[in-house]
Amino acid sequence: MRILRRVAIAGMPVCLLTALPVGADAATVSAARAVAQPCHKATVSSRSARVTRVTAPSTGLVRVRLAGRGGDWDLGVFGRRGRRVAGSAGYSSNELAEGFVKQGERLRVQACRYRGSTRRVRVNVSFVKLETSTQGKVQVVDVRTATRADKTRLQALDLDLTEHGDGNSLEVVLYGKADARKLRAAGFTYTVQIADLVARTRANRRQDRAFARAAGSDLPSGRDTYRRLPDYDLEMKQLALRYPALVKPITLNHKSVLGRDVNGIEITTNPANTADGKPVFLMMGVHHAREWPSSEHTMEFAYDLLRNYGKSRRTTGLVQRTRTIIVPIVNPDGFNISREAAPLGDFSLFDYEMKRKNCRISENTPARFRTGTCEANPAGRLRGTDPNRNYGGLWGGAGASTSWSSDTYRGDGPFSEPEIQNVHELAQTRQVTNLITNHTYSNLVLRPPGVADMGFPLEEPQYKALGQRLADHNQYRNDPSFGLYDTTGTTEDWTFWTGGGLGFTFEIGPDEFHPAFETGVVAEYLGQEPAAGAGQGGNQAAYYEMLDATADAAYHGLLKGTAPRGATLKIRKDFQTSTSPIWNNDFGTDIGESMQFEDFLESELKANGGKFAWHVNPSTRPVVAGRDGRDATGPPQGAIDLANPAGQPAENISYPDQPYEAIPFEVQGPPDVDNGKYTVHIEWTNPDTDWDLYVVDADTGEIVTQSAAFGDTTEDAVLYDPPPGRYVAHVVNYDQVDGQAYDDWSGGRVTFDSPRPRTIGETESWLLTCTSGNGKKESTRQVTVGRGQRVNLGNACKKGKG
Repeated sequence: MRILRRVAIAGMPVCLLTALPVGADAATVSAARAVAQPCHKATVSSRSARVTRVTAPSTGLVRVRLAGRGGDWDLGVFGRRGRRVAGSAGYSSNELAEGFVKQGERLRVQACRYRGSTRRVRVNVSFVKLETSTQGKVQVVDVRTATRADKTRLQALDLDLTEHGDGNSLEVVLYGKADARKLRAAGFTYTVQIADLVARTRANRRQDRAFARAAGSDLPSGRDTYRRLPDYDLEMKQLALRYPALVKPITLNHKSVLGRDVNGIEITTNPANTADGKPVFLMMGVHHAREWPSSEHTMEFAYDLLRNYGKSRRTTGLVQRTRTIIVPIVNPDGFNISREAAPLGDFSLFDYEMKRKNCRISENTPARFRTGTCEANPAGRLRGTDPNRNYGGLWGGAGASTSWSSDTYRGDGPFSEPEIQNVHELAQTRQVTNLITNHTYSNLVLRPPGVADMGFPLEEPQYKALGQRLADHNQYRNDPSFGLYDTTGTTEDWTFWTGGGLGFTFEIGPDEFHPAFETGVVAEYLGQEPAAGAGQGGNQAAYYEMLDATADAAYHGLLKGTAPRGATLKIRKDFQTSTSPIWNNDFGTDIGESMQFEDFLESELKANGGKFAWHVNPSTRPVVAGRDGRDATGPPQGAIDLANPAGQPAENISYPDQPYEAIPFEVQGPPDVDNGKYTVHIEWTNPDTDWDLYVVDADTGEIVTQSAAFGDTTEDAVLYDPPPGRYVAHVVNYDQVDGQAYDDWSGGRVTFDSPRPRTIGETESWLLTCTSGNGKKESTRQVTVGRGQRVNLGNACKKGKG
């Protein structure tokens, strides 16, 4: 989910008090043997676990850290009547369990030796006091934004924009009366979609409890409730133990801001050989902490592949021919806070269940907001960087905030966050030919570009068609990412434009960050009622469709040839990556130069001797390859003047109801003219007057484009590649200034432009090297391969050009 919100935090009272630690206890513990049992799910009593009992000195946060060298130890924290407070179940002995407790609550802290030979670890227990305040009823409203300019102006208000919307409106979360006043003061009108979001959330949790009491679900895992952070790590470890011939556990290169490992699994035959030349499908969840279904869907697909391997011909073939990397939690710190928080029920600044970002303290954060822990600090849930605005490609432009306290804060620099460095480096060093990053919500399948001015890539026809293949199963809208408003620093801004892999963002479900599990996870994944994809396979079928595309070399490139056994083939490319022209404020009124930074792509193939087939991304980065378009087959049509009809229509805030003025015009087509777009323009005198403009197809009556801004003196409605035919401009008198002369519109005109021609940029090559088994470099050559192209290298280790 992409939202834009900045709280005016600098002048607010600090309603949260913190102290670290309120009480602390540290000890070295030992266990004689290892037992592969879940430490965070139930209390255990065996030689594999050691228990510490403590009493919470205050209402707030308990933090338990475990540190050891080697081995795999886990943590579990339990409260009154065995309540699960916190846990940690990573792949090593680097563990951090955090949860919320009440003053006086007796806690059982257990450290469990899961696997390995490490017999001793250090356990530290500390507490943070937490006090909170509320800020009023929370509503979800649909705000009228008929033009891109309206959407941009709404972004500048720093309200909480959801991804839900259409050409006429965007959905906004209002946190109390102050947000509503801000919206009305800016002249926006809206309708209420959810009158009390707190009540809706409580109802969802009641539904979850009822569903969990039933007989399980039809999900591949059988899961019936939302997982917690240790559940993901534990289940991935269990899958690796259960399917050792198909699963390789991985820990990404960088720990999170709070020091957690970021884990995943790789699924294929012979998974340990990561240099096998197979195409890679990367599936991710929870860039944004509060978007719980995103990780659930990611994890269920892992179960799908493993439990159907050997049973389904399709699954078996795909697992053999591809490599799927599953990273269910990109942002573990934020997710753990959101998932473990005791909801305040007001979605306020200190309701940590609604945390979106990671835990970074920006260098721009004022000193008074730097204190406390991520779960308990004066800035509340707004501490941190939005991970999905921090990717280096196109970083720093529109749709990403410059303010540290905004929910969409882009970070202190491109790739400044360790969680995003993880994804960057993974995609740098693997041939990630296909990618899905899961988010919530709005029933969308999104593809690049994230910025309209970037232009569509050369692959746009193929890219759009692939998106439709996915959307046919979940019945989501198949749109370019800029469809609602521009965003920069997002995942595909780097992974596609620089890495070349075909990536999509899934916005799962029609509404809500974490809806009832039965609808937001089970129904959406399996394609059951009430999901939009009911009967069409849902996201389960869409993910399989993407894995089919991963296996298909028509969507990437293929290098074929021979190489001696033991040789290592490496392809590499070094280059400069460019950010966007960097916005110095959130309004686009102060824009600086782009930033350049060193970047590279590199991957390896280990030769088995004889023939090989190596699935790779195109050697030319899409960002330099060119842009899609077409050559004009004729001149654009001449301008058409639109006469203002006689009379003065009354004010109308309820279009398409009457009154409005209708002015017909006709658009011609080939062979006489070729129109790449038309712009319908009107103007008036006083910026306090508000005229709106809609253009409808005269035959169907459907709106094809519109412009309904305010605060200026013009409206411009644009339609790209307009079909020839009859159109009608509807001019609506939305508002006149009371007590002043009637301010009528004038200057009505339709102008036409030629299509933007297709452009072809430079061609790039991979630098291919072959190193023998004894470490001697045998050959070096340039290799050029395009999307869908197969290149025969011959003997890849032969000296000379080849």
